[in-house]
Amino acid sequence: MQESVLLNVGFFTKSYVVLVCVCGVHLIVALLFYLTESPTKFTNHFFTSQKTNRIDALLVLNDNWTAETYMNKLINTNASKDDVEEPTESCPETSPLLVGPMRVEFSELVNLDMVRKDNPHLVMGGRYKPSDCVALQKVALIIPFRKRDEHLKYWLHHLHPILQRQQLDYGIYVIEQDGEETFNRAKLLNVGYVEALKEYDYDCFIFSDVDIIPMDDRNTYKCSSQPRHLSVSMDKFGFRLPYKQYFGGVSAMSKQQFQRINGFPNNYWGWGGEDDDIFNRLMFKGMKISRPSGDIGKCRMIRHSRDKKNEPNPQRFKRISHTRQTMNTDGIISVKYEVINTEKDQLYTKIKVDIGKP
Repeated sequence: MQESVLLNVGFFTKSYVVLVCVCGVHLIVALLFYLTESPTKFTNHFFTSQKTNRIDALLVLNDNWTAETYMNKLINTNASKDDVEEPTESCPETSPLLVGPMRVEFSELVNLDMVRKDNPHLVMGGRYKPSDCVALQKVALIIPFRKRDEHLKYWLHHLHPILQRQQLDYGIYVIEQDGEETFNRAKLLNVGYVEALKEYDYDCFIFSDVDIIPMDDRNTYKCSSQPRHLSVSMDKFGFRLPYKQYFGGVSAMSKQQFQRINGFPNNYWGWGGEDDDIFNRLMFKGMKISRPSGDIGKCRMIRHSRDKKNEPNPQRFKRISHTRQTMNTDGIISVKYEVINTEKDQLYTKIKVDIGKP
């Protein structure tokens, strides 16, 4: 009897040892499988297995892709990021999505939450690019800004849909002047140019006042072979060009064109003069201004009183007369400023800067 019990104990002991060994081999094989799997596959396996915070994780991988593209691919088809192919065909020269003349009103109330909801394709920082074709240009829109929050809401509300229909690869940069010193629009535009290029290889720059809205999306916010003036027919001026040399409101210049004229002057403090200085710079470098037709170039301006610390610049006419002597030394090569803080929103990138004082 005792011998039988010992035999049974020995049998179960051996069986237990065998079972432990089998489990150990299984764990080792599983560990080797995960260790030898590529980082990309592991990342894709992680993302496709998660049910929460998926958009944030995807934006870390590539902030130029739209969140909706990832969501559609990963959630609806359970595909990995590697399965999401970027388009290879260029967008057409004229977008088929344009609607032409638009009714622009400022009577409706606009809040930023509504604008965010209406533009689900945007990536943090006010970035967008088409998902079905390769945009012909990479466009940075630069807005000089201070205490114009209500105007900015309307600008974002109207412009984001227009820019997306124009099939642009674009980013919005709001450059806010810190402090209470006299406003310097031109210097803020130089700052926007420099800061935007730190984030992306933009090849076209749109310089726009925050209170000007186009009334026709055929007025494409992109660059051409010559510097382009876009706000040629504003309601403020009875939908006429105020004078032939006028280059204010909204203008477009390629990276090469802007560098060639050394950007905007930095020493125009207060209202007026900087656009005429830019016109002179372009003429001195042998460039010509291109414009859309008066009908396509129609714009509306949000009515407002003149801002404090932005009174007419009494030195503007004297400075304009010396453009040829100052343009090679006063511009983007000499701009000095300090970034106070940067705010990334779904609708824009806002950069607050200290640009000094007169």
